[in-house]
Amino acid sequence: MSFDPIAQIAQELHLSNEQVKAVVLLLDDGNTIPFVARYRKEATGNLDEVQIRLIEERLKYLRELQDRKETIIESIESQGKLTDALKKKILECESKNTLEDLYLPYKPKRRTRAQIAKEKGLEPLAQIILAQPLEGDPELEAQAYISEEKELSDIAAVLKGARDIVAEHISEQVDLRAYVRECFQNEGRVVSKVRKGIEEKTKFEQYYDFDEAVNKIPSHRYLAIRRGEREKVLRMHVEVDDESVVAELLRRSDYHSESPFAQQFKQALEDGYSRLVQPSVESDVCVDLKMESDRAAVDIFAENLRTVMMGAPLGGKTVIGIDPGLRTGCKCAVVLETGKFLATETLYLSRGAAGEAKAAADFAKLVKTHRPFAIAVGNGTGGRETETFVRDQLKLLEKTDIVVVQVSESGASVYSASDIAREEFPDLDLTIRGAISIARRLQDPLSELVKVEPKSLGVGQYQHDVYQPLLDGKLHEVVESCVNQVGVELNTASAPLLSYVAGIGDSLAKKIVAYRESNGAFHNRKELLKVPGLGAKTFEQSAGFLRLHQSDNPLDASAVHPERYDIVMKMAGELGVALGDLIGSRDLVKKIDCERYMSDDLGLLTLQDIVEELQKPGRDPRDAFEMPCFREDIREMSDLRLDMVLEGIVTNVTAFGAFVDLGVHQDGLIHVSELSDKFVKDPSQVVKAGQKIRVRVLEVDLDRKRIALSARMGGEVRSNPSQSPSKAKTERNRLVKSNREKKEKFAHNPFDLL
Repeated sequence: MSFDPIAQIAQELHLSNEQVKAVVLLLDDGNTIPFVARYRKEATGNLDEVQIRLIEERLKYLRELQDRKETIIESIESQGKLTDALKKKILECESKNTLEDLYLPYKPKRRTRAQIAKEKGLEPLAQIILAQPLEGDPELEAQAYISEEKELSDIAAVLKGARDIVAEHISEQVDLRAYVRECFQNEGRVVSKVRKGIEEKTKFEQYYDFDEAVNKIPSHRYLAIRRGEREKVLRMHVEVDDESVVAELLRRSDYHSESPFAQQFKQALEDGYSRLVQPSVESDVCVDLKMESDRAAVDIFAENLRTVMMGAPLGGKTVIGIDPGLRTGCKCAVVLETGKFLATETLYLSRGAAGEAKAAADFAKLVKTHRPFAIAVGNGTGGRETETFVRDQLKLLEKTDIVVVQVSESGASVYSASDIAREEFPDLDLTIRGAISIARRLQDPLSELVKVEPKSLGVGQYQHDVYQPLLDGKLHEVVESCVNQVGVELNTASAPLLSYVAGIGDSLAKKIVAYRESNGAFHNRKELLKVPGLGAKTFEQSAGFLRLHQSDNPLDASAVHPERYDIVMKMAGELGVALGDLIGSRDLVKKIDCERYMSDDLGLLTLQDIVEELQKPGRDPRDAFEMPCFREDIREMSDLRLDMVLEGIVTNVTAFGAFVDLGVHQDGLIHVSELSDKFVKDPSQVVKAGQKIRVRVLEVDLDRKRIALSARMGGEVRSNPSQSPSKAKTERNRLVKSNREKKEKFAHNPFDLL
């Protein structure tokens, strides 16, 4: 039977065989996913990146499965035990778990109790017990096997050894193991208990006596329990009704209760289930649950990361970045519109009146000298105080047109101490590097955030608990997707940013920057081929995602791939205009008849892309920058009051809700039940990281530093207009009480365990 995954993947993903085959051929030929999705639409039938990645993931799984099948067949064949029927079962197997169940009886293993019993010659007796004849006596049969030499001193020892053989035989039956696995998956319950000796309250308190169905437990709760187990606070296992499972196993094993050997058979089956099958299947189910929970958590992290990476850029404007510091001073960095660092100053705001006066004078000089368009203030400790100082000083200077924005500091300290930061600014202090990063994050979040390990950006859920290779791979995919979606300016991009461009990578990115520093700016895309180590294949993959706004070819500033330049030149020629006049002219572009330029290797999809790009060359897919706004009188948690309605910024979206920055140094949580008046299964369908949102304060716990929020009905509970004021108040109080109960039940862990 030949291995052909194309039809299977096509069926699973509801695609045509031709689409899947095209993607497989393109990927096997070394093409990157961003390139295939953007520039090979005819071949794939216009599949997007998500669909192509699904094909890639499924193809990898099936190929690994096929390799494992071949290894298993070879192993069984070397033992002389491979039959045509067994080989057929192995080749038709569609899951790794079932494949390993098939291999289990033939898998080389350490000496088991059953193998020791076989070495003592007890297999014939085991066969009799398995057959369950209606006549005979187990003890009489066992008498013949008593042997001091073989350490079979009595009938009990003989029967125990025979039962060990039967137990192992039963435990290796594929259909029986499949039934037990199905029971654990469909009827099992995740049960957690507090460990003995732990009497105090912990962040895992809600799991001290907890159980939930395996097929219903949300990823965040399972990961929380796993963490509690790892920290030796909880004990966890998956529980099923063992009695009913054993009863069904007996029925499926053709148990004959009237046989004299029935009791021996039953004992063997019960032992095989409790000692061999149950622990193995429970472990498999826990592993599957963990991977499923990991994938859910990773998907949430990836979605949040995409939103943050694709945050609206301020653009090429001079910005002063401020890294707040109460004791060490606020480090200011002036960053020009190109991202170049120019000057620095330190402001001490907590040294009394004289210190504040000097800080005001230094700040005024900085603003007057460099005339920034915006001031970016880090949102860490002292952020609100620093922002207030800045706004007050700008009013005194009559510079209220300067934009003041709080910027997330997540990961800035990681960047400041990184090799990348040291290479960029070897002579600067860590805090000044942080201020530079804060300013650049406002100018262009994507270009700056690629320098920070994604896991440090504070938008994940249980990110340290999940399988790290899975997380790293997914986050790399997201960053790569974002970078190639936006495009990269070749003459100003940093090596970390260039490394995510399709086909380039870390090594080539550094070579491109080195070439640029040695030879000056690139004049056109073709000049890339002069970079040592950058060949035709890499150029093909990367060129369309690189922009050159000062190129001698105006198409180099667009997403039109160089392989299609001749078509655009032909379009301009037939319209009787210069290439530069065609690009960006909607009136001229509308005159292009795409069907005139179709050929065997150039279809309508690509031509439509080209025409769209000619209308808006190098367009940025990100939203336009919009000013966030916090209330100036709300600076600390103690300023918050019940039912207060505020505007905030979503900082993180999880499976259980969304965290919101209100400008009080502590994010509040909107539990999933408070995100909308309608049922919300997935919070990411309602809110996104970085989104502005109006919320109502449900609860403020100063001791535990927790803020519970609601976004229902725009942040306000709306009463039925026909209700009397007293009834409306009663209903409102009921909702508040209900909300508090929900927080106690569900929102206890999220604050502590993220």
